[in-house]
Amino acid sequence: MAYGYYPGCSSHGTAKEYDISTKKVCERLGLKLEEVLALALPFRNLVLAEKQGLDSIMSTCSACYNRLKVAHETLKRAPEILNRISEIVGEPYNKTLKVIHFLDLISKEFGVEKIKESVMKPLTGLKAVSYYGCLLTRPPELVSIDPDAENPTIMEEIIEALGAETPYWSHKTECCGASFALSRTDIVLRLTNEILKAARFADADCIVVACPLCFANLDMRQSQIASKYGVNYSLPVLFISELMGIAMGMGYKELGIDKHIVSAKDLLKGKE
Repeated sequence: MAYGYYPGCSSHGTAKEYDISTKKVCERLGLKLEEVLALALPFRNLVLAEKQGLDSIMSTCSACYNRLKVAHETLKRAPEILNRISEIVGEPYNKTLKVIHFLDLISKEFGVEKIKESVMKPLTGLKAVSYYGCLLTRPPELVSIDPDAENPTIMEEIIEALGAETPYWSHKTECCGASFALSRTDIVLRLTNEILKAARFADADCIVVACPLCFANLDMRQSQIASKYGVNYSLPVLFISELMGIAMGMGYKELGIDKHIVSAKDLLKGKE
């Protein structure tokens, strides 16, 4: 079965390592991805995936997933809006697609038990906290990646299947500032500092994310945070696909982890 893959605006640029590691992990697991490319609104991308004969469309970005999912669910429930947008775009949408995130693909479509079978290098002794941010589980009436919007566990289940520990922490669904990264950097630095502080308080070795926007704020802003708040966290941030690739025996550069601002090399070497 093929899954439509919608890379969004980051996976071919600032989050290229997320794209690389996602494709390599899915290839290893026998999951076929067919990339859906478009420079249009979510509706147009849903239509394109449907026209390609795909059953599902998967995104690795929380923001892209959220917009695709909200558009899909809204159009299902409001035929008058669907008809109007179909008229504007000039294409029908038959609402046959299933909109999923990469976490859905791995946990629900493939299965956590099968993930355990794919592990070649168990991540024993690694303490990894899962960071969902604000868009993967909200609004809960439209986005259904996890039944509990405030305390999701879908990512923890995957990480534990890889052999790592997932300490409890307070900021797994707090906002990092997301797209305010350029327009209101002061807000992003304040929010991101609180997230990093909470991860350190939980004695985490690293933060695991499933969104390029979250990754950019948590990884790239650490030097600015050190200058503003006088705290040098040096806390590695890893995409969930990279963590999976490591457990599957793939290499540091092969997965694109060498592209990160905060290096994870010493951490990974220290944990063998």
